[in-house]
Amino acid sequence: MFRQLDEKTLVAGQIGPAQVAQAKAEGVTMVVNNRPDHEDAAQPTSDEIERAARDAGLDYRHIPIVRMGPSDVDAMRAAMAAVGDGKLLAFCRSGMRSTLAWAVASREEGVPREELEQRASQAGFSLVAVSHLL
Repeated sequence: MFRQLDEKTLVAGQIGPAQVAQAKAEGVTMVVNNRPDHEDAAQPTSDEIERAARDAGLDYRHIPIVRMGPSDVDAMRAAMAAVGDGKLLAFCRSGMRSTLAWAVASREEGVPREELEQRASQAGFSLVAVSHLL
């Protein structure tokens, strides 16, 4: 369910409150929700996921991405920097937006493009949509 992008970052498609405990068991200390509320009628709201994360002792950030812009990347960079020694689980509908945000944020931190492309590919994602930003 969770796909590893690097030693500190996991991505997933939509999670629910029940998956927060699994994330914690895998070393996650912060959950980042990259979905806007009400994107799909049946998705849990940000408040529901945040409550589950906080109840489990995890940090939580809501960075809803519709079309990724500089403020989304800055917020993702800040979340990645704040995770410390733990792991970050970012999720969206499929994991793609979270992966793209991670890639652009990581590139801005100096991670080589080739490494990002390789890691994304190993997790089953393509960075073609943001290649111009890498």
